[in-house]
Amino acid sequence: MSLKDQLTQLRDKGLSEIKQATDLKTLNQKIRVQLLGKKGPIVKTLRGIGKLPVSQRPIVGKYANQVKGQLFRSLKKRNLELAKAKLNDELKAEKIDVTLPGKPVKAGHPHLIQVVMDHICDLFIGMGYEVLNGNEVETDEYNFERMNLPKHHPARDMQATFYITPDKNLLLRTQTSGMQARTLEKHDFSKGPLKMISPGVVFRRDNDDATHSHQFHQMEGLVVGKHVTMADLKGTLEFLIHKMFGNEFDIRLRPSYFPFTDPSVEVDMTCFNCGGKGCSVCKGTGWIEMLGAGVVHPNVLKNAGLDPHKLNGFAFGLGIDRFAMLKYGVDDIRDFYLNDMRFLSQFD
Repeated sequence: MSLKDQLTQLRDKGLSEIKQATDLKTLNQKIRVQLLGKKGPIVKTLRGIGKLPVSQRPIVGKYANQVKGQLFRSLKKRNLELAKAKLNDELKAEKIDVTLPGKPVKAGHPHLIQVVMDHICDLFIGMGYEVLNGNEVETDEYNFERMNLPKHHPARDMQATFYITPDKNLLLRTQTSGMQARTLEKHDFSKGPLKMISPGVVFRRDNDDATHSHQFHQMEGLVVGKHVTMADLKGTLEFLIHKMFGNEFDIRLRPSYFPFTDPSVEVDMTCFNCGGKGCSVCKGTGWIEMLGAGVVHPNVLKNAGLDPHKLNGFAFGLGIDRFAMLKYGVDDIRDFYLNDMRFLSQFD
């Protein structure tokens, strides 16, 4: 059999095997390597060209190149076909059925403290108050002195403070009153009274226990204008308690002391446990302490450059954490900050 006939036979066999290949591995590792590799039959056949007469060598050599070209083109074509088929199979296997119901994703919900804070803010916005948020890092002047707590005032000992600078000029605010002082000196009273609340987190060096935390949330309110009375204060707080806890709860005002108000009062609410009859929760009084309030001290107005003979007002401060504990029956303030999903998920 001549070399040309051998090449023809190898070509036909190779084209047949390429066409019948069903996967890329067989096509590339077996057919291509075995047929066209250095040890393959075509290379071995081509080695015999040197034994041919000189006149036949170019003819057979040209034919051999044609055979190799046909086989390479057939391999390339089949390679593309098998690669496309493999991709289609993979896409089919990984196809997403968009008609199937999706996996349920549980949505989160606001933290209980945020829920109570938003509720209280909404109530005061409805009464025409402005919500103002202050800085958590405050100066000694606005945190204490502008609120009638000068240096060495004994009331400062009740608010153990986290100081930031050695000179004790910068501190983590112990109350949100700083925003009241800043707003008082900027408000244009010719356009009407000042009605504001300032909610936010405050910091005090309290020992952590069931009812105290080194950080907690506070909201202070301030109304300053002309002819503002204690009756306005009581009506405002009565509205707040009724909306937060229910109309069956009454409030009472009893004398107290705060440096930034005079007169000052503690605001109590009917005991939710006994309805005012007296029990262990309210220590037999029928009342539970809720917040502090009073008439704005004249010195606070003077410190803001205002005339206490022309303007007056009332102020109050409440613990949002305490309101949340009483409203939702939480008996340990630390539960608010532990990120325990068993606790938090109860208030979805």
